[in-house]
Parts: sequence; structure tokens; C-alpha cells
Amino acid sequence: MSLSRRDFMRLLGLAGAAGMLPGGAFAAKRLPADLYETPKFGNVRLLHITDTHAQLNPIYFREPNVNIGIGDALGKAPHLVGQALLDHFGVEPGGIEAHALTYLNYAEGAERFGAVGGFAHLKTLIERLRTEAGDGNSLLLDGGDTWQGSGTAYWTRGMDMVGACNLLGVDVMTGHWEFTYRDTEVIRNIGAFKGDFVAQNVKVREEALFDYKFEDFAGFDEDMGLAFRPYSIKEIGGVKVAVVGQAFPYTPIANPQRFIPDWTFGIQDGRMQEIIDQVRAEEKPALVVVLSHNGMDVDLKMASRVTGIDVIFGGHTHDGVPAPTIVANASGKTLVTNAGSNGKFVGVMDLDVKDGRLHDYRYRLLPVFSNLLKPDPAMADYIAGVRAPYKAKLEEKLAVAEETLFRRGNFNGTFDQLICDALRKVHDAQISLSPGFRWGTTVLPGQTITMDNVMDQTCITYPETYRREMTGADLKAILEDVCDNLFNPDPYVQQGGDMVRLGGMNYVCDPTESIGKRIQEMTLDDGTKIESDKNYVVAGWATVGSQSPGEPIWETVATYLRDIKTVKIERLNTPKLKNVKGNPGIADYPSLV
Repeated sequence: MSLSRRDFMRLLGLAGAAGMLPGGAFAAKRLPADLYETPKFGNVRLLHITDTHAQLNPIYFREPNVNIGIGDALGKAPHLVGQALLDHFGVEPGGIEAHALTYLNYAEGAERFGAVGGFAHLKTLIERLRTEAGDGNSLLLDGGDTWQGSGTAYWTRGMDMVGACNLLGVDVMTGHWEFTYRDTEVIRNIGAFKGDFVAQNVKVREEALFDYKFEDFAGFDEDMGLAFRPYSIKEIGGVKVAVVGQAFPYTPIANPQRFIPDWTFGIQDGRMQEIIDQVRAEEKPALVVVLSHNGMDVDLKMASRVTGIDVIFGGHTHDGVPAPTIVANASGKTLVTNAGSNGKFVGVMDLDVKDGRLHDYRYRLLPVFSNLLKPDPAMADYIAGVRAPYKAKLEEKLAVAEETLFRRGNFNGTFDQLICDALRKVHDAQISLSPGFRWGTTVLPGQTITMDNVMDQTCITYPETYRREMTGADLKAILEDVCDNLFNPDPYVQQGGDMVRLGGMNYVCDPTESIGKRIQEMTLDDGTKIESDKNYVVAGWATVGSQSPGEPIWETVATYLRDIKTVKIERLNTPKLKNVKGNPGIADYPSLV
């Protein structure tokens, strides 16, 4: 986005007046009746969804009360929670948008405003937004993490979501958890997808190029060694738009490489710059956008380093951010957005593009409240058909929640504690470990916990459990490694998940320290100090390097729930935190030292 200082200051003023910047974003509490009013502006409308995690039906999803920013990220989006987030973006507390954006009074707000998302409701909203923009004036972008996260996605190997996205009208997508299916399944699913799948940062290993099994795949570029199309060119409202894809850079590290042995990933911002320069020189688009699954902090750094990008539509970190961040770089400015998760939000970017460049914009992050949007009949029928073969299994009643069960947050959530407690009990272990995933829906107090809810929290393609011995030194090394992924001050080192969840074990964490020094004072639940050279019996799941021998985690959790009948978390194994008092990325936390 090449703007002079005068143009940039005018843009800031207009954006603030339109409610796009902190202090004016939501000046008045909105009534549900006008929640989806989006006055027409400009000549290009880009719609953005991301990280829906296969949630075809409406769900509940509690936003975090812990999303700590360290170093340069301190006090900046997306590292704001609760009242700090509302204050920063000028959102009045107590309203429907405040409920969508924060954890504040969550259970009460959920009862008042209802469930969110659902593809039939999302379809209705998308069609309304596209109709308002006018025929041929909009694109629907999907940031990935779409084919995974539910029982039906697991059992259909993602094909249920391919069909749903085709009905929804997704034009372009990129990926992350899509790559946790077998490579043959990934290629099959992309072939069935009616839009374009783009990823500039996925290459074929040099040793695999000599006999590449997908050489006939349409997206493969043998000369560049790219496994998928790096970008797509679209004509929108008479404007040529380039959409460059950025898949999750750390896929073979965070997820099993054994499923996709011939593909390499990485941030690859050097190649991104080359492709942006090539696209601008050869295709001459008026608008260049990146559809990214980097995570917002990585996108912010990339926007400062790579020039020629007008907008980055981001995903992976599940941050519902109601206004873009404007990032300066060597040749101009780039807008960076992130549109939450689980089908809870739709980002609406209206752009005024003329004379071959971007002049102005308006942005709204619309929460998708299912009771305010009539379900689209065709999509509803499709979803019912997809679920029909598995309906009885999914609807099995396992137990009743006596409190809100949620996952999202840098440290342990109550549903994660349930999983950890199940692992310890069913597998007779002293300590349990569970990954810090950010997907997973919320169960309200008094709500029946079904197998559907359990699958939402656990459904991956490597779900096997284990029971093994680990030393205290092993446990500290695991915690230090994951903590560095989360709190390393360099965003390019971060991998975007949350801290590994624990059962039966406690510790002190200083996020401001360096690797090797963040994890301190590890103890068992009874206060016994964990010794570095002593062995402990540990249960866990989701091993990345090789397949574990045990049953799928959902079977462990279901067994536990059938036995206990009601769920009330007796002890939440969250660490004591050092040196983060006053950090606006943490609120209502039980133990700060």
C-alpha cells in the first residue's frame, strides 16, 4: 500500500471516523437489530473466515483471559484480554460485541446472546454481505484450519468440510491442519475443492522431485519446486486482485511430518518478497493481499519486512481483533487483520481501489450469532446429511457440566483439566500432559457433555494415548521448549499454540525470562518437589514423532465421563506466574507472584 504521509494521515482520520481504530471502534453499544449493517463503501469487498475447525453447527466459544504479550508485543493487539481489549478498541462493556470479543461474564452472556457460528447461519450472512456488495464485487477467503476439529471431519477425512466450503462459496484458501491428513488425502481434497488452494511457502523436497508422486497435480510447479499454486489472480469489481497464500510455516514440527514426507514449509519471507515483486511486475494487480496462517505476531513482523502487500488476512492464533493493525515498512503500509475462530466471526474489508492502487478502506469484524441469522436451507440439509451416519455416536450423553468448560488461554483451561484428569485416572499415572491447542468448543454450566463435545476437543489424526516414564529433567525440557514457542520475543520463533496442559503437577513460570529459565519450582500436587533424575509415570496423547500405542484420547475421556457423571473441576493445574502483573494480556488469573 504505497501512501504518502498526507494520504496516510487522511486514511487514519477516515478509519477512526468509521470506527476502524482504537477509541472509536464501537462507540455505542449495538443493538442486535443493526449488528450486520455494513454500509456500502468502495468497489472491492473481501470477506475473511479462518480457523473454523470443522464446526458445521452453532457452538459456544469462550475467548481467553490469558493471552500474554512479551517485549514489543506488550500492550498491543492481539495481546489484550477482557476490559483491556474493550478499552483499547472503544467497545462498550455488556453488549453483544463485548460478549463476542471477551471472556467477561461469559456464561451469563452466552445464555443471553446464544450460540455462535454454524455453516448454515454463516452461509446466510455471507450471501447477505455478497449481495450488498453487488454481483462480482466480492471474494470469500478462508485462512485454513477448516478440515479438522470435529468427529465428522475425522471420519470423512476432511471431505465434509470441502463440501461445506463449496456450498459456502469459498474462493481461495490456504492451510495448516489440512496437512495432518495423509498427503494423498490432501491432494484429493484440494481436487474436490471448487476454489483455489494457495501456499507460496510449501516446496517439494529436492530428493522427492526425481520421482514425485503428485507430478500430475495441477498446482505443482516443477521449475520452482512448489507443491501448490503460490497465488491466485481474481477480477473483482473491475479490479485485478492477487491473493498470495501462506500456509502454517511450522507444520512438520508442530504436526507429524510422517503424513507429508515430501513437503517442506517455513516462513520464507524472502520467497514471499520475490513472489510479490513478480506478481506486481507481471500480473500488474491493483491490490495484493496475503491469505496467511502464520499467526498474528508473525504476520505483523512479516508486514514490516516484506513490501508491496496491501492487506494480510491472518489466522492460526484465533485472535478476534476488531480493527486492523497498520504496519509500516520500507515502501509503504500494510493492514494486518485476524478473524478469530470456529466460525464465530466474519471479517469484512471494503476497499476503495482506483487508479491502480488502494486509496481507502473500511473494516468490520462481524460476530456470527446463530439466533440472529436464519439458517440457509441447502446448507442445513447438507450438514444433516453429513452427520446422519454418525448421529447416534455424536449425541451420546456422557456427563453434565457443573461449570463452564473451556480451552482457550495461554495456560490450562477447564476442559483441558478434564482431559488431564481423565488421562491420570484411566491410565493410572502420576502426571498427565495434553497439548496446548487453541481449537475446542465450550460447554456451559448445566449443559450435557456429549461425544460431539469430546470430539470437538480431541479430534486429530494422531489421537493415540501413551503411558510411559519420564524423568523430571524430561518434563522440564518439554515445558521449557513449549514455553519458548509461546514467549520467545522473536515472533518468527513462535509457533502459535498455547502452553502444554498438565495434570497432577504444578510449577512457577516467568514468561519474561529466556529459554531454560522460565520454568521453576516444579512439584507434584501434594507439594513433593519434582527431581530431575527421578522417574515419573506420565500419560499423554498426540505424539508428533511417532505413533503412540494407546487408545484414541476421546475413548479415554469418554470412559472417564461415563464413570463420574458430573464434572466439577476440583483443582486447576495452572502455574504461578512471575513478572506479568499489570500485563493487559492477563486478567482474573488465580496466582501472580
